Amino acid sequence: MAFVSLSASAAMSAASVQSADKLYQANCAVCHGTKMEGAVGPTLGQHAWIHGEPTKANLIKIISTGVPDKNMPAWSPALSSAQIALLADYIAANANKKLAATPTAAPAVKPGTDLLSGFTLPKGFRISVYAEGAATARSMAVSDSGIVYVGSRKAGKVYALVPRADQQTADVVTIAEGLENPIGVTLLNGALYVGEIGRVIRFDNIDKRYAQKPSYAVVKVNLPDDKWHGEKVIKASPDGKLYIPVGAPCNVCDTDDTRSAKIYRMNADGSQLEEVARGVRNTVGFAFHPTSKQLWFTDNGRDEMGDNTPSCELNVLTKFGQHFGFPYCHGGVVPDPKFGQGRSCEEFVEPVAKLGPHVAPLGLSFYTGKQFPEAYRNNIFVAEHGSWNRSTKIGYNVRLITLYGNKMVSDTSFIEGFLRGDEVVGRPVDVVTLADGSLLVSDDYAGRIFRVTYEGK
Repeated sequence: MAFVSLSASAAMSAASVQSADKLYQANCAVCHGTKMEGAVGPTLGQHAWIHGEPTKANLIKIISTGVPDKNMPAWSPALSSAQIALLADYIAANANKKLAATPTAAPAVKPGTDLLSGFTLPKGFRISVYAEGAATARSMAVSDSGIVYVGSRKAGKVYALVPRADQQTADVVTIAEGLENPIGVTLLNGALYVGEIGRVIRFDNIDKRYAQKPSYAVVKVNLPDDKWHGEKVIKASPDGKLYIPVGAPCNVCDTDDTRSAKIYRMNADGSQLEEVARGVRNTVGFAFHPTSKQLWFTDNGRDEMGDNTPSCELNVLTKFGQHFGFPYCHGGVVPDPKFGQGRSCEEFVEPVAKLGPHVAPLGLSFYTGKQFPEAYRNNIFVAEHGSWNRSTKIGYNVRLITLYGNKMVSDTSFIEGFLRGDEVVGRPVDVVTLADGSLLVSDDYAGRIFRVTYEGK
């Protein structure tokens, strides 16, 4: 363990510290904690520094080049050399402080009454725990047999939720592990496709093989493997194609002439990869409309423009090649302070819904079941993962977007209670409908899958 002199701290003026903290909260806090206490990444306080001593020079090197094997992105040239040096000073000044660690286990709230009574749903609806133990659960896909396949993030696993005899709960079976952030899962022709950061893999005949730690084939498709916004959802379309995004490898940068910030589609074998949409910063959720078959998707807005701007988006692709604004225009109405010069927001496709600033909308699903009242049919549930860098937390819920054609009629809360005061008990990621019409919601914070049923008249 290394020791850093107090000169690093003393050399920073109050204004510099404030600027450095703003940089840190915008770019580093999501992985290392808002107080450097550690989260998915290690604490930046007192600990064994395995990548070299926390001197300013070494920290500049680590921040600039990243740590690819730990999924830490390279921050150069996304941040300037002056910004990186400011961050290095700021982190070095705290490198010997003992900071309280953030617990990595599920929240202390116990499953059952204490947990479930804290949720708020519309009258007639009931929420229960369908499965537990699916660490960092992300996207879901439901097979015809009722098995739910679940991707994960840092856990690197793919799970099968196998219904128990009561059909009210499920056992969690690990299908595969040691993968690179396999957040995306979808089913096509009896095979399970999984999107990792740099590749797509396929488990054939999955319903009959899930319990055998099945082998997989690598789909031959060349995709960028940037770590920043590099995780890839994947979705089978009604026409038998696979849709997959490539996020922007930055908070904001010009990507129009690159392969990033776009949505692609391909054949099931990875051939004929083609661009279908551009100007999409970071989408982590797709769905195809039950009747029009059009692609709908969420998009996460950029950071570093304050607490209240820009808004995250819900979009619909009505024809191939449409541009949804990034990096020139955000939320349909906010020109980017740097890249928006000489451009107009009117050039780009306006969002169907502005979901709110920093709410982090991820998975979405059209409700196609028959258990819920008719008013829910063919309308959209959106899982809002919740803000990580806003002074007051926002999101942390599941919302219902009602539509008339391709226009939003209303945006209302469906499930509240993942955030209780300032305490986070869950972060919703994806929503899917089971054959009986109940709704499942994945939670990557506690590794739970919730089930919502309707018991009203």
